[in-house]
Amino acid sequence: MKQADVRANAFAMPLTSPAFPPGPYRFVNREFLVVTYRTDLDALRAVVPEPLEVTEPLVKYEFIRMPDSTGFGDYTESGQVIPVRFEGVHGGYVHSMYLNDHPPIAGGRELWGFPKKLASPELEVETDTLVGTLDYGKVRVAKATMGYKHRAADHAAVMAALQAPNFLLKIIPHVDGTPRICELVRYFTTDITLKGAWSGPASLELHPHALAPVADLPVLKVESALHFVCDLTLALGEVVHDYLAEPVA
Repeated sequence: MKQADVRANAFAMPLTSPAFPPGPYRFVNREFLVVTYRTDLDALRAVVPEPLEVTEPLVKYEFIRMPDSTGFGDYTESGQVIPVRFEGVHGGYVHSMYLNDHPPIAGGRELWGFPKKLASPELEVETDTLVGTLDYGKVRVAKATMGYKHRAADHAAVMAALQAPNFLLKIIPHVDGTPRICELVRYFTTDITLKGAWSGPASLELHPHALAPVADLPVLKVESALHFVCDLTLALGEVVHDYLAEPVA
């Protein structure tokens, strides 16, 4: 293979059979369970990287069913998003993600810098209750429950949240183990069709685990819960801060 061929085909690894296809990435009937809870402010500040700012002691714990996604297939995801502010604009910092499908793990980490790890999340309806669970191996680390479609939610507020910017810390090491890429990435979801949104009573429990430390942001109080279904496109990102471009203050 010629050098020019390598450059022309170097989209993702492996070179001759990439783990995921080029975008755009469209999601149909994406189903969310989002439990917003109050946590320890110092614990939040310890994990949110500057120049992002923590605005309040809240975390959004998410379970997401993705039955139809371009190139990635059918999978489920779970993790934590922290409300933040960047240059005066409010958005969300994706702190942790656990999912059960290799292509979106590879694509999410390599393209955007999503903090994805392999685990076993589920989102399903049990009689009158929407239930989300996350197991890391055989160990239960998270469980959320919500009354199924108790009240219609404010569609405008849900759309505003979906249209807000999201932030990621993308880290790719050099071959000697030092960081070669260390960037704050911003991305948006676009072309959103909100098909339904509901609120209701909810609970959330997080369990300590050495390699899935969701409980390091402890649940002090459940503030609210949302269940919604939508179609959307996951847009590619942009670098808004390069940690290696200037000396550390």
